[in-house]
Amino acid sequence: MILSTKSTQKISLEEFLQQAETKPAREYIDGKIYQKTMPQGQHSTIQIELASAINQQGKPKKLVYALPELRCTFGGRSIVPDIAVFEWQNIPRDASGKIANKFESHPDWIIEILSPEQSANRVIRKITFCLDRGTKLGWLIDCEDESVSIFKPDRAPEVKDNEDILPALSVLEDWQLKTADLFAWLTI
Repeated sequence: MILSTKSTQKISLEEFLQQAETKPAREYIDGKIYQKTMPQGQHSTIQIELASAINQQGKPKKLVYALPELRCTFGGRSIVPDIAVFEWQNIPRDASGKIANKFESHPDWIIEILSPEQSANRVIRKITFCLDRGTKLGWLIDCEDESVSIFKPDRAPEVKDNEDILPALSVLEDWQLKTADLFAWLTI
């Protein structure tokens, strides 16, 4: 999803978090507010299908949980990944054991879907920010050229396409998804 509008006025993270949520979501990065744009057809399709596929594998076994458009506040920023995946033991819970409303930690896996008019470098900076703070895996999905850039801590990014198997979190060792299968979801 694209970050489109940037506020020129700097505010604190606390001030930002006190503001009402908007649709599309806004993100707080380095004292500035960035508005995301509404997702379009391909973006929405990949987002819902991928989150569902991850949850079909990870949720019954209590391995992972994938959440679309979830606000994650950590490291002085408040971001909204297209899909945030948390290993089961890292899912924030409230005092009664229910899933928390506020996630004040990094996802274990961040997935971003590039929009045609979006700055790839801005999204890459978002992914690397997460990796620098404990995220184990990042994907940048590019529907236009049907590739997925893979980001891992302390490694150069890799680009996967065609029949390449996409890496997942190690707890999902039995789950495999080929790049071609990911983009096949776009054909209905």
